Amino acid sequence: MHTISVEEAGQRIDNFLLRICKGVPKSHIYRVLRSGQVRVNKGRIDQTYRLETGDMVRIPPLRMADKPVHSVPACEFTILLEDEHVLVIDKPAGVAVHGGSGVSYGVIEQLRAARPHAKFLELVHRLDRDTSGILMLAKKRSALTNLHEQIREGQLDKRYLTLVQGVWQNKRQHVKLPLFKYTLPDGERRVRVQADGLPAHTVFNLMRNYGQFALLEAELKTGRTHQIRVHLASSGFPIVGDEKYGDFSLNRALQKADGARIAFKRMFLHAHQLTFTHPDSGKPVQLNAALPIECTQFLKSLEQAASGVHD
Repeated sequence: MHTISVEEAGQRIDNFLLRICKGVPKSHIYRVLRSGQVRVNKGRIDQTYRLETGDMVRIPPLRMADKPVHSVPACEFTILLEDEHVLVIDKPAGVAVHGGSGVSYGVIEQLRAARPHAKFLELVHRLDRDTSGILMLAKKRSALTNLHEQIREGQLDKRYLTLVQGVWQNKRQHVKLPLFKYTLPDGERRVRVQADGLPAHTVFNLMRNYGQFALLEAELKTGRTHQIRVHLASSGFPIVGDEKYGDFSLNRALQKADGARIAFKRMFLHAHQLTFTHPDSGKPVQLNAALPIECTQFLKSLEQAASGVHD
């Protein structure tokens, strides 16, 4: 018997069981739900039932799968803000936010492993694996609900720094191109600009031109998958190091040093600023994450390479 706490309330019974019965096959969870072996307040429920505070859930004996040999290594990340409601970290490039698509674990699984006593820890939003920077997690269901509402209402301000190939002219430029999500035969998710896609809006601010490259700040007005990457590639300004939508010959060339310019081996996209209303206090919060050292050093080398040309 399990009594539902305030933190557990609001979620569907199937999602609740999948979370607490780790190692039990998904098909088996749904089988016991369909057969009525799971009871709430002594009554039968279907898989769409939403739990309420104080509900008494009867969970039948379930056989767990053998523990995987590769357990998730506990890991902490640079913390930008933490209190009872939210946890905001600075995610390194190359780390997935969650397991799946050929990755056995990600940030969320590592943080849960590092905090075994945390009752609730969920991603508020996502970052691509190769994108670094600010990632927010909720430590209470009420905080998660509040922050998701802010995202839906467009009240969460997310800004990224990115380096693109090309000479950028306008100080501030709006890009509104509809985006269509599709899947490759191998299961990889891709996005392209397509007339019947979902509306997507990004504002780009020019920070500085570096010869044939430009450093931009991107403001997300909508939060579509791969939005910044596809908007820039479709506008003729591929992101440096973007392996999916970028200029592959350029990426290969940049992986080797050339004169004053050092080698660069990642995608130059970094979530550097997040502004939101705190879900508990209601006060505005603005957080910043400095560009990683490999990005700042690369920019410095571009500057040196350009000055060398003019000498």
